[in-house]
Amino acid sequence: MNLHAVYHRQKSNYAYAYGKDCLHIRLRTAKDDCTRVNIVIGQKHRWEEKESRPMKKIASDHLFDYYQYEVYEKILRLGYYFELSDGEEDYIYSESGFTKTYDDENAYFHYFQFPYLNEADILKVPSWVRETVFYEIFVERFCNGDKENNTKELTPWTEAPGPHSFYGGDLKGILEKIDYLSELGINGIYLTPIFTSPSNHKYDTVDYREIDPMFGDKETLCELVKKAHEKGIRIILDGVFNHSSWYFPPFLDVVKKGEASKYKDWFYINSYPVKKYREEEVNDYSRPLNLSGLNYHVFATSPNMPKLNTENKELRKYLLDSVAYWMKETRIDGWRLDVSDEVSHDFWKEFRKVVKEINPEALIIGENWHNAYPWLRGDEFDGVMNYPFTKTAIQFFTTGEKSAKDLAADLSEYFMWNYEQADAAMLNLLESHDTMGFLRWCGEDERKFRMALLLLFSYPGMPCLYYGSEIGLTGDGDPDCRRTFDWNEKNWNQELLLFCKNLISLRKSKKTLACGDLRITAGEDLFYLERRHLNERIITILNNTKKEVHYAIPEGGTVLLTTGELKNEHIIPAFCGVMMEVK
Repeated sequence: MNLHAVYHRQKSNYAYAYGKDCLHIRLRTAKDDCTRVNIVIGQKHRWEEKESRPMKKIASDHLFDYYQYEVYEKILRLGYYFELSDGEEDYIYSESGFTKTYDDENAYFHYFQFPYLNEADILKVPSWVRETVFYEIFVERFCNGDKENNTKELTPWTEAPGPHSFYGGDLKGILEKIDYLSELGINGIYLTPIFTSPSNHKYDTVDYREIDPMFGDKETLCELVKKAHEKGIRIILDGVFNHSSWYFPPFLDVVKKGEASKYKDWFYINSYPVKKYREEEVNDYSRPLNLSGLNYHVFATSPNMPKLNTENKELRKYLLDSVAYWMKETRIDGWRLDVSDEVSHDFWKEFRKVVKEINPEALIIGENWHNAYPWLRGDEFDGVMNYPFTKTAIQFFTTGEKSAKDLAADLSEYFMWNYEQADAAMLNLLESHDTMGFLRWCGEDERKFRMALLLLFSYPGMPCLYYGSEIGLTGDGDPDCRRTFDWNEKNWNQELLLFCKNLISLRKSKKTLACGDLRITAGEDLFYLERRHLNERIITILNNTKKEVHYAIPEGGTVLLTTGELKNEHIIPAFCGVMMEVK
């Protein structure tokens, strides 16, 4: 037995409260190593009543198997250890390590424990996340609904975007197209930033209390939220609290007054005076900017986006009061948080308290591109943008770096990173305003794109479409991935649109896709993702190869949706996916 691979940690994603009367306990072993894994568990103060119970293997990745046991008890003051067997050797695994027997007389010295389940420690995500399909809108490029608020020179709507192009998209335009979004079937909208900013993307905020005049005003946002809610659609805003604009008045005060500014501690200033770059330098993307003289912290390499010191009490109050203002005034349904992994955990803990006190059902999504477990333990975010999913989808469907077995292993590993509640609240995506279009990644091969969509809507978490992808809109990296939505229906890919509508409808109508347990496997050619709820199973099968592959439909199986035409019920064509229901 490979003892080096065995792992468990108390009060972590290996032992966490799933509900007020439910505890999930997990154990990791080497892949295909153990033939039997039991948990011996009992109340600490009634240890003589302990029981040995089998654990269920719930996932396998490249190197490890993961086992889980679900505890349902009214009072949880538990001690536990594990019994492992590979058919030849048997071991006890406790906090004291590996032994052949267990010392019950001194049990309290050795067992793992879950001392008490405090309800305040439970990660509580909004009740609506499992039934939600999101749609990201880059506001400036979706629809121009108010020709009177265009204060900048506009690029013709159908022309390709440059880094500094303005087209006039606004909140009224989204309001005008709310019926289109409702008919598409989505029931969640994520808006990129809408607050006052000099740029087209608005990720450099000048005023956190005002909507950019080119986008509208507070009344327009209130009207949009109200209309969306009437149609069963929730709206979350993009909050940029890691950095501001150069033109943020407190930063301009520091530029003007230097160390005498009362706002100097709102930022990270290394020396004075603050170095000012010419706009021509900052906006010239043809060559790298010389940052050797930069004497203040910024976002990435952008001198026009000074980093905010969210440890400063006055700045923190300003930002959190702004958050509360928009939630109370407009009744938005939550926040997506830009560059969230560069802001202190302490700030996000207070942020969550402010948000959840106003609306316990508000959603908090971080922009973390990697394993985000430290932010997803119940006191910061509900979920994050699931870019690891995006990365693996690109490697499997488009670049050929990943096999079906690799895809199964990667997605299983990602699922085990977090509490199951957080997995349900992940914002799963194939593309965004920061990435190349997925259809472009696929070399415009719609077969692969449809398979990727089928996977997106099968995997636990909230599927998120990027605006226009449902009609075939795509593009290269920034700024080309921020094209305008083409409202000429003659140019739409109507078959792809219908496929997306059917997929959204299935996700919303099939409780198994929303709530079902997950099981992922793969053969040499086919990938299988199964969701199981009560007496129903939904199985997604993908054939991302150049050949037809034989497969067997389970007894009682009914095909719900395919990405291509099936010749018969036993063959999946090349580059084709199938979603089927088994009663």
